[in-house]
Amino acid sequence: MEVFLDPNKENVVDDPIVITQFNISKAIKESILVNFGECGLASSLGSFQVKYVNPITKLCVIRASREDYQKIWSAITMVRSIGNCPVLFNLLDLSGSIKACKNAALKCDELKFEQYKLMVGARLSADVTQQMQNCLEKIKILEH
Repeated sequence: MEVFLDPNKENVVDDPIVITQFNISKAIKESILVNFGECGLASSLGSFQVKYVNPITKLCVIRASREDYQKIWSAITMVRSIGNCPVLFNLLDLSGSIKACKNAALKCDELKFEQYKLMVGARLSADVTQQMQNCLEKIKILEH
């Protein structure tokens, strides 16, 4: 899943929110509650988990059971903001195993970081490069 901070929406905050596992999880849970009620939220909490978030490339990995993935996917589609920052979610891959998801996320994150490096050019700091390496290592050790 890819998160786009939407600059075309009105009321965009000057300082966009930092995308974290907590922020994404909270926004999706709120959407499940609004759209599917307390029972819908309770039934999906057992399997729903934001496994990975990269604040540089805005890529995230979300886990859900086979029974609940459609409900969670629908709720994600209806998320319009995280905090006061308008966002759009883009599903990049839907997979039945963490191994396949890990491989797709790793490939996508590497390609997105290459684009990021081209975009920032000489302004790329060693801290950002190190942060990206740490994120790639987190993907490699993803477990159930």
